[in-house]
Amino acid sequence: MSASSTARRIAATALATGAVVSAVALPAAAHDGDRDLDRDRRHHSQDPRVEISDVNAGSSGHHHHRSNRSLNAEWVEITNNSRRSVNLDGWTLRDRDGNRYRFDDFRLAGRATVRVHTGQGRDTRTDLYQDRRDYVWDSHSDKATLRDHRGNTVDTESWNRRH
Repeated sequence: MSASSTARRIAATALATGAVVSAVALPAAAHDGDRDLDRDRRHHSQDPRVEISDVNAGSSGHHHHRSNRSLNAEWVEITNNSRRSVNLDGWTLRDRDGNRYRFDDFRLAGRATVRVHTGQGRDTRTDLYQDRRDYVWDSHSDKATLRDHRGNTVDTESWNRRH
């Protein structure tokens, strides 16, 4: 075997090895890029512009009444921190026990807050009513979970108050 023949074989082997390494590395790099895109999509599907901004759980001292006024003193505030309005149609607000309120055909204006009351009332752009006849939020310990129309958790608020 001549030196040039050996050199050609070494060069061919090196090129073939490089091609195999490139073929294996390229899909791995492309896959990593896809993973980053998936992470970004997940982040954008959860809308950080909207949050649970305040909770008034359990109308203290008035639980035995169950009057509509007392029920409506129990509420959760949802705030849109962005400039653009957000369509909350199909979004849900749940407590730890599984009680659920579903937003129906409601658009939260930019830089606005809506208060979701437990009792009955007439919905406005600043106040929504669950139309319940019993308390939802436990004043001692509970968790409010806001989910978008796809079921992604947007925000949670937990509390554990001791006397």
